[in-house]
Amino acid sequence: MNDDSPASQRHPLILIDGSSWLFRAYHALPPLSNSKGQPTGAIYGMGNMLRRLLKDYAPEEIAVIFDAPGDNFRHQLYAEYKANRDETPEDLKAQYEPIREMIQAMGLPLLAVPEVEADDVIGTLAKQADARGQSVLIVTGDKDMAQLVNERVHLLDTMKNVRMDRAGVIEKFGVPPERIVDYLALMGDSVDNIPGIDGVGPKTAAKWLQQYGSLDEVVAHAEEVKGKIGEKLRAGLHILPLSRQLATIHCEVELPVALDSLRPAPQDKPRLLTLFRHLELQRWTQELEGQLPPAEDSPAPAANSSAPAETAAAPAEPPPRLETQALAVLDWAGFDAMLAQLQAAELVCVDTETDSLDSNQANLVGIAFAIEAGKGWYIPVAHDYLGAPAQLPRAEVLARLKPLLQDPNKPKLGQHIKYDLNVFARHGVQVAGIAHDTMLQSYVLDAAGNRHDMDTLALKYLNHTTIPFEAVAGKGKNQLSFNQVAIDKATEYSAEDADITLRLHQTLYPRLREIEALQRVYETIEMPLVPVLAKIEQTGVKIDVPLLGRISLELAERMQALQQEAFTQAGTEFNLGSPKQLGAILYEQLKLPVLGKTPKGEPSTAEDVLEELAAQHPLPRLILDWRAMQKLRSTYTEQLPAAVNPHTGRIHTSYHQAVAATGRLSSSDPNLQNIPVRNAEGRRIRQAFVAEPGNQLLAIDYSQIELRLMAHFSGDARLQTAFHEGRDIHQATAAEVFGLPLEAVGGEQRRAAKAINFGLIYGMSAFGLARQLGIARGEAQDYIERFFGRYPGVKQFMDGTRAQAREAGYVETLFGRRLYLPNIRSKNQALRQYAERTAINAPLQGTAADLIKLSMIDLHGFLQARAPKLRMIMQVHDELVFEGPAEHLAAMAAELAGRMVRIAKLSVPLVADFGLGSQWDAAHSGSGHASSG
Repeated sequence: MNDDSPASQRHPLILIDGSSWLFRAYHALPPLSNSKGQPTGAIYGMGNMLRRLLKDYAPEEIAVIFDAPGDNFRHQLYAEYKANRDETPEDLKAQYEPIREMIQAMGLPLLAVPEVEADDVIGTLAKQADARGQSVLIVTGDKDMAQLVNERVHLLDTMKNVRMDRAGVIEKFGVPPERIVDYLALMGDSVDNIPGIDGVGPKTAAKWLQQYGSLDEVVAHAEEVKGKIGEKLRAGLHILPLSRQLATIHCEVELPVALDSLRPAPQDKPRLLTLFRHLELQRWTQELEGQLPPAEDSPAPAANSSAPAETAAAPAEPPPRLETQALAVLDWAGFDAMLAQLQAAELVCVDTETDSLDSNQANLVGIAFAIEAGKGWYIPVAHDYLGAPAQLPRAEVLARLKPLLQDPNKPKLGQHIKYDLNVFARHGVQVAGIAHDTMLQSYVLDAAGNRHDMDTLALKYLNHTTIPFEAVAGKGKNQLSFNQVAIDKATEYSAEDADITLRLHQTLYPRLREIEALQRVYETIEMPLVPVLAKIEQTGVKIDVPLLGRISLELAERMQALQQEAFTQAGTEFNLGSPKQLGAILYEQLKLPVLGKTPKGEPSTAEDVLEELAAQHPLPRLILDWRAMQKLRSTYTEQLPAAVNPHTGRIHTSYHQAVAATGRLSSSDPNLQNIPVRNAEGRRIRQAFVAEPGNQLLAIDYSQIELRLMAHFSGDARLQTAFHEGRDIHQATAAEVFGLPLEAVGGEQRRAAKAINFGLIYGMSAFGLARQLGIARGEAQDYIERFFGRYPGVKQFMDGTRAQAREAGYVETLFGRRLYLPNIRSKNQALRQYAERTAINAPLQGTAADLIKLSMIDLHGFLQARAPKLRMIMQVHDELVFEGPAEHLAAMAAELAGRMVRIAKLSVPLVADFGLGSQWDAAHSGSGHASSG
């Protein structure tokens, strides 16, 4: 079984601010102790919170981070840092070591890095995870952490059960995450003894930052601030740089561990038993001894509560294991008996076992089948460990199974069955009759409700914990590939996979059939798309490796030119990749202001610092450009050639249907949907995606699809007229908003209108629009109000969608795909507003996703019937790319684009631009045009 698990679908990395949690646990409970007088309240509170977190999130990657004892680099910057803090209570100090002992015995990674704070360690780990596309939950109640929040990094306050994203930060503090440091610098912090401006509180700090945009701009306009508070601001200007340094979390700390090592280990039961017995934590001791099942850990009692520490919710019974009769098929008699039952079955569940997660290079090791709950077969065909028993030959097994597998009238079921299709195709079997996929059933039922891998689904819907892969293959550097797994273990594991997949289908599919719209999405969009995506993945795309090599050299030459110019600006030669040498040039030689420091107290050369310094000297901009060229080389021109399949000479990405909640496809290994297209270097990289000799590429791209869908959903007459008349929609919006004739619209007005058009789709506020356009917030608000005044149907649609979402709890695409919004009625304003923005965007983005998927299904069938020499080779957002003989492709281009715009009937024309070329950039830049109106 190989689940659909790209990096973006990992469980979030959970980073627990141990120091924050410890103090909160200590103050949340009344003084508790054992019979020896040893304090246990913080231990019990911290343990309860950890147990609840582990139960609720089942983290795959986690760490608990504490402040290291002693001073850190901030004390070097400011000797009075944290000088106001009270001495740690002795009864809390006495619990430090038992808490650390408990955490480590629970198998949780624990970090305390000298000379830096827990915040800096958390910031560094969060930045590393974010860089690899992984989401992060920082478990804390510390407001300073809000500066780390972005699209992937959220804060989680488990005591208040509040999760804070970017919208939540803005809602709570009045400023976005990137301005939290400025906010803290203005206010100061009495707890940490960070000096700020006397008399400035949260409201004043937020007001100034909303008005002026940043701390630097507040300083620049200090003379404009009236009254006594203005006098205090001007009197305290000298302290602001230090306050900002002290408030800034440093995200480039040298850590003693790698991010990938932060995985929970099995708990050390003997060690925990010894600790719990010593502390006299009776319930936890009895649970470990098996006398009691695990309790549902309740939140810690409030301070001064008389509730005893050992009181807990009534224990729940452990889930019963579902038994699977696992049958190994090792001879032809057993095979023939199995095959007869498969041929007579109404539905066949199939699952492959291989030696690789890459389906286009994986070798088939075994095949599992199930046709009734509680029973599964496993046919080992390539287990080759020393002493492995004789197995049926793979080639003959496949030959005998081929009629069944290739029969379109014999329905097949799988979990992420696209992987299995690719594996079988690589071994000469083109599986047909793909009827069901439990991963997609779960995804269509509730896309954002949970992960859709089999283990998660089995636990959620069957209350069953599956055999983990590590239990049969080991883990870490000693993990076996499946061909090395003992056949008895492989049989138990694989037969269970097939059996549980069948049971999941018997549970999930009836639920789908209860909701006609969801059944239709599943049966007419998601399932028919599976073989289409499998074929695209099998086909792959050719890249011009020598050209990528030349582009890499060109980038190197540009880097060299940038380096020479940097030498000129610096007046000396130095290593541009060395922060230490660069820092010496910037701060010692050029005397530029120190705007930030590293955790070790050195002046920072981080990107955000260089961006600020670039306004004062040419050298920082040269460094930033040099780093950008270096990133393009390392990410694309050097990595794409390494992704070429040695057997096919092409790149084979993996497309994922069950990742994005809105229905959009994503891709990985490599991610072809993230290749930059808005700059010359990105377009140059697209030029390396080429056709085979004698072939060409055809690119067809839906034009402004989400804006057209806004016109359709809203029914706004002016917006629809603009599309019917074929106007430049951004120019048309500018004319409406600014009250100008079309011909009088200038570049700045069109740019503002474009920001409004797309910003409204994604829920942009006046604050966000102001930042994007570099204008005052009031001016941005005026733009938005004028937009709604000219397009009242859009405002009515947005208000109506929010109201419908609150009533129904979900929104739908044009084709019935649902996105459930559990926070749409939340009392937490930030969570509710985020859900409301999602309610407006999801029907648009989800319908666009449905349209491109329906087009893929339609064009795949059309090409098979009418033009089998043409192949669909890529899907990138709203674009499809085809390859085929030049004359055939040219003859079919307009027809294919025409079918795409006729795939659905909207109240405005659907438009697709298309072009042909020997490489992707040329095709993408083509001038062909198809319209449904």
